[in-house]
Amino acid sequence: MKKAIFEYDMKVRDYECDVQGHVNNANYQHYFEATRHEFLESVGLNFYSLHQQGIDAVVSRVEIRYKQPLHGMDEFRCTVARIERVGLKYIFHQEILRIKDEALCAKAKIEVVCLVNGKLSRPDIFDEAFKMYDDRRL
Repeated sequence: MKKAIFEYDMKVRDYECDVQGHVNNANYQHYFEATRHEFLESVGLNFYSLHQQGIDAVVSRVEIRYKQPLHGMDEFRCTVARIERVGLKYIFHQEILRIKDEALCAKAKIEVVCLVNGKLSRPDIFDEAFKMYDDRRL
């Protein structure tokens, strides 16, 4: 398996679980988003600072496939496995792996578009930051 371009370790908090003791499905989106924000930081982009400049990365579509449930106190690794640029959007391919057994718990395709001062725009600032990771090698 190809190494992810970014990894971020986290731990399930008990309040994120449903009555069956599994992480509630909505929390996986939080995990994926936190990891994307940390990835942005790692390439020199701060989500809040970008917003202050009128540049917003906005999720336009989410597809998550749940494989195995996470439970309370599980430690897990959320990754950005790869990113690709298609037209005006970036697609983040992400995975969540339980650390103790490396089980794939969820995988996602998250589509993100760039708004500049509220208008859909070319993601130039992201192109520059992601050029070493983009599948098309911008």
